[in-house]
Amino acid sequence: MHTPRLRCLPLVFAALPLACTSGGSDDGGLTTFTPMETTGDMSTSGDGDGDPTTGDGDGDPTTGGGECGDGVVQMGEQCDLGPDNSDSGQCTSSCMIASCGDGLVYEGFEDCDDGNQVNTDACVTGCKLNVCGDGFVHDGVELCDDGNDDETDECTSDCTPSSCGDGVIQGAEQCDDGNDDTSDDCPACQLAFCGDGYVQAGVEICDDGNLDTNDACISPMCIPAECGDGYVWEGMEECDDANVEPGDACTDACTVAFCGDGVTHDGVEECDDGNDVDDDFCTNECISLLWWVEGVQHDIDEDMLGGWEECWTSTYNTSGHNLDTILNQDCTGERLLFACRPINTQVYDVVAMGMRDDVTFDTGDGNVTHDANGVSWYYNDSHSMGFAGLGDPVTRSSCDTNNTNPEDRICWHTGSGNINGGWRCGQQTGLNSGSTWERKIFTAN
Repeated sequence: MHTPRLRCLPLVFAALPLACTSGGSDDGGLTTFTPMETTGDMSTSGDGDGDPTTGDGDGDPTTGGGECGDGVVQMGEQCDLGPDNSDSGQCTSSCMIASCGDGLVYEGFEDCDDGNQVNTDACVTGCKLNVCGDGFVHDGVELCDDGNDDETDECTSDCTPSSCGDGVIQGAEQCDDGNDDTSDDCPACQLAFCGDGYVQAGVEICDDGNLDTNDACISPMCIPAECGDGYVWEGMEECDDANVEPGDACTDACTVAFCGDGVTHDGVEECDDGNDVDDDFCTNECISLLWWVEGVQHDIDEDMLGGWEECWTSTYNTSGHNLDTILNQDCTGERLLFACRPINTQVYDVVAMGMRDDVTFDTGDGNVTHDANGVSWYYNDSHSMGFAGLGDPVTRSSCDTNNTNPEDRICWHTGSGNINGGWRCGQQTGLNSGSTWERKIFTAN
């Protein structure tokens, strides 16, 4: 008869009490473990190792509890490598299998382990050190972290937010020159242009942030508005015809010309004396009445020469002005007026007028004068021409050097049918080389 053999298999983990049972003839003599049913009044005693004695279940009669580090995996332990247990190894000193998040750094596998799942500190998911570019923002160290090294997005490769002036073109930036200077060609990280609100040094004089041409800063040149630039400055100018000519429809003050503004509108007005006196040389309809007076006149504003047309002018230092051309082609009116003054002034120092025949009456080269309209005239096309106060003597050599009432005198040298240089304008004498004094002839009918 085959006698069944009792076989027991050692177990490392035991969650329930086990017992050995005899196998039947159909199990090949292999005895299996089955859990023992226990009750509160169970009378069976033993330690589960197959003998009647009590102990610790390891086959010897000794009673004792196992501990972590004894090399045996006990209840509540995940591992036990005995003396090889290590907080930096596979099996920790508490007999637990090393894992990320246990607070212990498993050498060769973990960079760090701070025992938490927070990804904003120095140790992040996967027990990796928090570094720029890992996609986790390290509080107090990084301002951003988008997990890439793309310099053109919102977070740079050094984990700082991209910004205008960092030298890298990002997002809506058109340029980035690495500075915050708004006077160069890349203000606020946009290409500079007239109307951006930033004055570009060396290029623009002004920039008011718009493209208007009717305000104080003209686009697209970014130059200050001024009368004569061709743009009507709203609220400041009535007109602007791109010039500063006073005699057209838009005056040199950028006001619309009208009768009475004091500026003669060429081709429209005969005169404009800027007043509403109707019986002076310029009527209230800006119709010219010839200004005609007797005697030598002083300090006469050019605006008073109503009805007179300037037909010749030169400075005192020039010569060779043909008298035939002047008198018979340019100054053809029945009346002539001589005047002189310093250049760049509006007021004539000395003025006298008369009928053409009286003014050009040939008195030869002596000291004889021809009296007319309250003035003593003299004229010769090869000696001198001019006038003195009525009845005053002249000393022509060749021009008049007499100083009786000198303020009443004009004298110009003539020769070979030409007006030549100098010589006097009232009390100012010796003007043969005077480039700062001018002389004029006017004509009228």
